[in-house]
Amino acid sequence: MPTDHPPYVIDQMISAKSIAARIESLAREIATEFAGTDKLVVVGLLRGSFVFIADLVRELDLPVEVDFLEASSYGDGMTSSREVRILKDLRGQIEGRDVLVVEDIVDTGHTLAHVTKFLLSRNPARLRSIALLDKPARREVDFKADWIGFEIPDEFVVGYGIDYGQRNRNLPYIGKVRFTQ
Repeated sequence: MPTDHPPYVIDQMISAKSIAARIESLAREIATEFAGTDKLVVVGLLRGSFVFIADLVRELDLPVEVDFLEASSYGDGMTSSREVRILKDLRGQIEGRDVLVVEDIVDTGHTLAHVTKFLLSRNPARLRSIALLDKPARREVDFKADWIGFEIPDEFVVGYGIDYGQRNRNLPYIGKVRFTQ
């Protein structure tokens, strides 16, 4: 199969079992934060968060509505362009509603900071954010998600919805990409 990427292997960093246990714990914290809400709008940032959001909403003991926003600062590469573009907007309205933004990974912080500002301009009642992974060593913007699944070192990772050139999203774990050449 032809590829534009150099050969690589994937070393497991975070097991599927560890991810599932952490999501259960996060869901309990989120349910406590949003107790009493009439409906929580869970906004997944496409495409990397789709697996995380699916597992998270199944664990939330709250009435939820799911919507998606697509923002990009990477394209098919390994590094952020730092220019965040909104590629797909929400279908529903969030004014006066409780909103949880779900991100796969916070790297430089540009995407989540931009999306948060973008969504706050629509006047939600409450807006909180959660990221499965956080790489604080790469932060360029002073932004931290309200909940973090796992803090990881500065490694390029794939799996559990996160891709490298649209590959490896289907891995049930988080793995580190290691180039073999």
